[in-house]
Amino acid sequence: MRTPEVKTNQPARRWLWAQSRPAWNWIILTLAAGLFSGLLLVAQARLLARVVHEAFMQTVPVGRMMPVYAMLLGLVLVRAGLVWCRQQAGFRAGAAVRGQIRKDMMAHLVACGPVAISRLQAGSLVSTVLDQVEAIHDFVAHYLPQMALAALLPLVILAFVFPISWAAGGILLVTAPLIPLFMILVGMGAESISQRHFQALARMSAHFLDVIRGLSTLKLFGRSKDQAQQVEHVSRQYRRQTMAVLRVAFLSSAVLEFFSAIAIALAAVYLGMYFLGYIEFGAYGKPISFASGFFILLLAPDFFLPLRELGSHYHARADAVGAAEEILKTLRQIQKDASPAQNVAIKAPRLIRFENVSLRYDQSRKRALCDLNLQIRRGERIAVVGQSGSGKSSLIHLLLGFTSPANGQILIDHIPMDPSSALALRHHCAWVGQTPMLFTGTIRENIHMACPGASHSRVEAAARMAGVAAFADQRPDGLDSLVGEQGLGLSAGQAQRVAIARALVRQAPILLLDEPTASLDKGTEAAIIADLQSWHIDCIMIIATHRAAALSLAERILVLREGELVAQGTLDELQQTRPDLLPRN
Repeated sequence: MRTPEVKTNQPARRWLWAQSRPAWNWIILTLAAGLFSGLLLVAQARLLARVVHEAFMQTVPVGRMMPVYAMLLGLVLVRAGLVWCRQQAGFRAGAAVRGQIRKDMMAHLVACGPVAISRLQAGSLVSTVLDQVEAIHDFVAHYLPQMALAALLPLVILAFVFPISWAAGGILLVTAPLIPLFMILVGMGAESISQRHFQALARMSAHFLDVIRGLSTLKLFGRSKDQAQQVEHVSRQYRRQTMAVLRVAFLSSAVLEFFSAIAIALAAVYLGMYFLGYIEFGAYGKPISFASGFFILLLAPDFFLPLRELGSHYHARADAVGAAEEILKTLRQIQKDASPAQNVAIKAPRLIRFENVSLRYDQSRKRALCDLNLQIRRGERIAVVGQSGSGKSSLIHLLLGFTSPANGQILIDHIPMDPSSALALRHHCAWVGQTPMLFTGTIRENIHMACPGASHSRVEAAARMAGVAAFADQRPDGLDSLVGEQGLGLSAGQAQRVAIARALVRQAPILLLDEPTASLDKGTEAAIIADLQSWHIDCIMIIATHRAAALSLAERILVLREGELVAQGTLDELQQTRPDLLPRN
């Protein structure tokens, strides 16, 4: 039953070792500090045995023992410094690996874009990036260096014990394999338990986030109590999984302590019977002095200490493997939609051409866009209209490189669009989505983030044009008024105006507006449209809308129906030929 599990976990283990490479310098430093501390521990035991032998057996005066006391104190202080150094190096090793993993995951998320990310569970994704990556810290900081210390330090101690007594050394040598043997036996199911634990955490996080987001809906339909019970049920499952992991951890620690205590007791019994004269073997034909015997007895617990510490960190390995399984699963989901891109530089495009472009989401039979042929030139202002689901947002997502066509190609100044050129094109775009995202900070900071080099006058001009100044001036701090998480403190229309100002301050060659006036009243909408009509930047402006007032911005109108371009022309032409295709509100 063990073999299939090993095969299943091998990719996660290989991935963990590969992710540990950036931290090898810190891991080696941790190992060196632990090894040197172990050598000093042997010297400390030798001095302590000498102190006890001379002070109690030979009654040496205290004054003559002062240099030994000073050396003993010095060793204790140096070992304390080495322990601090080991902890610091271990923490930095874990931090380096965690930071690199999170950086790689963010790079994959950026590469696949918001369209693909929207298909992932937000709570599960947050749990992976935060909690499951955090679980790898102890594996790197403690388990990896402890594996080497568990192999080296017992050999160092045996090198000092065997010259004194081969019997005492033999006892330690024979009993040492019992600890890793039982550690493996107890921890056999720890990896699968840890993986189930992280899966339960991801499910709980995703479910709890959905409940919080939909709390108003649940209350309106009288289902909040039922969901509270469901959250309690999910939390109870997570508690059971947590206790199962802790049960394995405590069980492994108890077993290791038990067998190490038996081994130490055997060494102590041998030395006691030797000094009482019941046995005489094991000392190479010469008597063992009290100082040497006490030295062996002091080293016996330290002989098993690295193995016991490895056992206490063994659950960290199981946690890390379980977390790695979940991280790899998330990465595989992300990488399906992520495309490798290189940083390339392109100029602001003068012509964008769609040639037989079709688009599907998630291998759906229905195409979001179907055989679209279109040319967009620099300076054009285009409105895209159609019913919900007709493909307006899909057209904008293709231009932004958030998704790739299933068929056909998009040409940027006669250059086929690929992930690299899409990334470069995005630097020339400003975008306002249907649900604008505002970040915690001031209104000014939310506008300024689109163009960090913009002057204050430029930010204020964009705020006036988008109608932000109209409500910001009524606040004591104006544009420096604070905005909470996800635009807390602003209405939906105010947040939309801040998002429009953020796009305008960029002064980008391509301005993409996806339902920019959907949350605005008619008066504010008319004012913003009037300002946009006077927008003097020579740019491509594409506005996806279902509002009739926004059509006055466009020189050309594209009409989409079920992903197909069914008509195009100026507003006057379509009002005369196909008025039924135009929005009326």
